Amino acid sequence: MLKINPKIKEALEKGMPVVALESTIISHGMPYPKNVETALRVEQMIKDHGAIPATIGIIDGDAIVGMTPEEIEQFGKRKGILKASRRDLPVIYAKKLWAATTVASTMIIANQAGIEVFVTGGIGGVHRGAQETMDISADLQELAKTNVTVVCAGAKAILDLPLTLEYLETMGVPVLGYKTKELPAFYTPHSGLAVDYQVDSPKEIASIIKEKRKNNLAGGLLLTNPIPEEYAMDAKIIHDAIEKALKMADEQGIHGKESTPFLLKTIVELTGGDSLESNIALVLNNAALGAEVSKELARK
Repeated sequence: MLKINPKIKEALEKGMPVVALESTIISHGMPYPKNVETALRVEQMIKDHGAIPATIGIIDGDAIVGMTPEEIEQFGKRKGILKASRRDLPVIYAKKLWAATTVASTMIIANQAGIEVFVTGGIGGVHRGAQETMDISADLQELAKTNVTVVCAGAKAILDLPLTLEYLETMGVPVLGYKTKELPAFYTPHSGLAVDYQVDSPKEIASIIKEKRKNNLAGGLLLTNPIPEEYAMDAKIIHDAIEKALKMADEQGIHGKESTPFLLKTIVELTGGDSLESNIALVLNNAALGAEVSKELARK
């Protein structure tokens, strides 16, 4: 069911380093043309570090692995693109719809294509108040069962980070910190929460991934990469913006899969665009690391 770009297919067959990218950043992350510019910048960052980017999206019911610049442009301009997680895929495929892939669905499609490393901004997780709402992202279940390494700047800061870590521990997902013992908090490098293990080089990370696969330990691996300090937001400013955005979502009755896009968009507005620039910086930083890890994995 996959449509793999011939260049990506050839790279995979030759054992070259390939890095998967999601498409929600294009359709749901930011306005046009910033969305397209950012997607292409992230791809270029991966190329600059010696790997091959494969942006994944669904067009007319086909899962595209390695979208062309033209397809990314279409994605960036098109209105009404759906947001696809695991539960949505069979319906989207059957109805021949357009959809952007989340962390969960990108992991599924990347795994089907044979891509180990996937770069994103931040994963979904346990939402605040989940004790009552049971609002837990499908990303966490996917990490528990799908063999893909996810490079991110931690879980999105709008979430309940301690409960997210607890859930990942329960599901047996290793949480690694790149050159840090502390879980990054998306917009800032610090959360006050410990990761499972610190790792200090792409070579070390690749060896852990290889051991996981060699020993048939199914499931993903979460590699958290702190946003560089020069791009990090002031902790109080972002905390206040998040609290205000959460209150607005509650007052407007926004929940479920609509909550994250609403919250991120509102935080951008409340911070005068600063959070968007931090978001872009952290994705680019993750892309560089993901490319280096992919290169190490490709070495025999």
